[in-house]
Amino acid sequence: MDLMGMMGKLKETQQKIEDTKKRLDSVLIDEQSTDGLLKVTITANSKIKSIAIDDSLLTDNEQLEDYLIVTLNKAIERANAVNQTELDAVAKMDMPMIPGMDNLFK
Repeated sequence: MDLMGMMGKLKETQQKIEDTKKRLDSVLIDEQSTDGLLKVTITANSKIKSIAIDDSLLTDNEQLEDYLIVTLNKAIERANAVNQTELDAVAKMDMPMIPGMDNLFK
């Protein structure tokens, strides 16, 4: 492949990555506490969409904070995994093999 062809392929791949990032704004990740008292929904790009809190958690701020931290962190971990998997798939599928550029999109 010539240099112009590789540059075109690189630009095309970059556009596909941007399109994938936009699409991931609509991929929702639901997570909840083990007892179901707190539920969160975030996008695969880690934007919080909703939080549902059972009334029983509203009387203890410290407990509520703990629930939020644990549940949001679990949701963010899942969202990051989905995000990374999707972006890696696009990059690997479309990237031209250019020596030394293996980690361009990581």
